[in-house]
Amino acid sequence: MPVALESVPSLIVEDDAAGTPIAFMGIDGIKLEMLFVSPKERGRGLGRKLLEFGISEYGIKEFTVNEQNPQAKGFYEHMGFKAYKRSELDEQGKPYPILFMRRIEKEAVGGK
Repeated sequence: MPVALESVPSLIVEDDAAGTPIAFMGIDGIKLEMLFVSPKERGRGLGRKLLEFGISEYGIKEFTVNEQNPQAKGFYEHMGFKAYKRSELDEQGKPYPILFMRRIEKEAVGGK
């Protein structure tokens, strides 16, 4: 198992009918640490299924996404998340711009 997966407190894996992992999600507290769907499995709703499970069962509210991955950014926006901050460096200090995203909470009636 890769070291990055070993350090995530909660790891949820989706297997195909043969028991082969095809998608996974790592969660730390209310932060989504990683979400991956096998390229051949994309477009089948697995990412949505995992993220909705993470939101309902783990209370996911925030995460970071590589700004240079517009497909992922668009998916998360479609799922109700919005960028609130940007950094030129990723969390390891490498020059990969990241966006900090959080779940958009529904405003109360009257905007309060």
